[in-house]
Amino acid sequence: RRFKGVTLMPNIGYGSDKKTKYRSPTGFYKFLVRCPADLEMLLMHNEKYAVEIAHSVGAKKRKEIVARADQLRLQVTNRFARMRAEENE
Repeated sequence: RRFKGVTLMPNIGYGSDKKTKYRSPTGFYKFLVRCPADLEMLLMHNEKYAVEIAHSVGAKKRKEIVARADQLRLQVTNRFARMRAEENE
């Protein structure tokens, strides 16, 4: 039985649907990228995976990754991280 004011415990019914599990709200799976060469794995999967640049990647390498992702028509989730305002325009 459930008492008033008690937080709900996680039960079996709270899980995500298997078809949509681990997906972002945009419908893509995340793929962590640390160097531009990692993007080549997603050459045929640009409809299913979105690129997320690792937090340890510097600004110069990020520019290369974003440029290559645009060529491969890949979506980058954190595209504008560590970019200066002048460079975005």
